[in-house]
Amino acid sequence: MNIRVLVEEGDFDVGAELGRLRTAASGAIVQFVGVMRDHNEGDAVRAMLLEHYPGMTEKSIEAIIHEAASRWPLLATTVIHRVGALQPGDQIVLVAVSSTHRHAAFAACEFIMDFLKTRAPFWKKEELVDGRSRWVDARHSDDAAAERW
Repeated sequence: MNIRVLVEEGDFDVGAELGRLRTAASGAIVQFVGVMRDHNEGDAVRAMLLEHYPGMTEKSIEAIIHEAASRWPLLATTVIHRVGALQPGDQIVLVAVSSTHRHAAFAACEFIMDFLKTRAPFWKKEELVDGRSRWVDARHSDDAAAERW
C-alpha cells in the first residue's frame, strides 16, 4: 500500500493529491477535506494556531493508516494536516483513500478521520474576535465517534 503523510504549514491541492491516488486498480477514491470554521462553541473565531510534535505526529498518523489497512483492502492513503496560523475558510486536513471497492474506501476514510481527532498529537489555540484566546479541548463527540470502531 502506498502511504503519503505530510504535516506542513502550506496549503494543499486536493485535485493533485487525488491524482496521486488513482491507479488502474482503483475502484473508489474517497476524500475528506476539513476546513476551519469562523465559529466554535458560539464564539466568533478570528484565527487558529495549530501545533504538533514533529516526528511523533507523523508516526501517529502512519499507525492510524496501518490500522485502517488491517481492516479494509486499501491501495493508497494520503493524509495531509496543516499546522501553523490558519484563517477561517482555510483547509486544515485532507484524508484521501483509494480502494478497489467504495465501501472500504468510505469506511477507511471515516475511520482515519475519527482517529486523527483523538490520537494524533495536535494542539489548537483559537484567537477569538473579542480578543480572547483559548486552547481547544478534546470533544466528547470525537471520542464517541472513535469508540464505535
